[in-house]
Amino acid sequence: MMEKKMACCSHTITHKKGKYRNALWAVLWLNLIMFIVEVFNGVEAESVSLLADSVDFFSDAANYLISLVVLNKALQYRAKASLLKGYSMILLGVVTCVVTLYQLWQGELPNYTQMSVIGLLALLANVLSAVILYRFREGDSNMRSVWLCSRNDALGNIAVVIAAIAVYFSQNHYPDLFVASIMAYLAIQAGRQINRQAKAELKGENNANIQQKCSL
Repeated sequence: MMEKKMACCSHTITHKKGKYRNALWAVLWLNLIMFIVEVFNGVEAESVSLLADSVDFFSDAANYLISLVVLNKALQYRAKASLLKGYSMILLGVVTCVVTLYQLWQGELPNYTQMSVIGLLALLANVLSAVILYRFREGDSNMRSVWLCSRNDALGNIAVVIAAIAVYFSQNHYPDLFVASIMAYLAIQAGRQINRQAKAELKGENNANIQQKCSL
């Protein structure tokens, strides 16, 4: 009876991982496509927030790929992958801050029409990604980092569209820079949150290994 129950649980876990793997592949391709779309339009529109979002799409695609690689690995490997993703998100936030300061000095007015159209398209892509990943939002730091990436992207795209409207009415570049700053803050905060959970998982795993060795 116990063996039958264990076999049933094993089948359920494998089935769940299979669904999670399919979800990761779907959002991986979605983010790669949007990266290409946004990077070209961001340069053409001279929009810092669009460029920041394009880099974010690329970072997310890389994160999803890492998640696929470590999906069947032990918790320790998944936590280490989460640390890598957390630090990459913090780095992304810092780079966005630097580009924002540069554009503040340049003072170029972005193309608000292009910003709004691409922002809405990116929002649609990120909402779709968030819907696909919603059922997997609870779990280890690796699964949580995937959900946080999609959530932050959707929030960032809403802000880009609002910035485009603000640029249109104000006829200056400050709304675009302000949104880029918010996106940088979200990336840094999410990265720190992921790192805290990943370090806690690594600490718990190490403590468990020490206890196991002591009991032998």
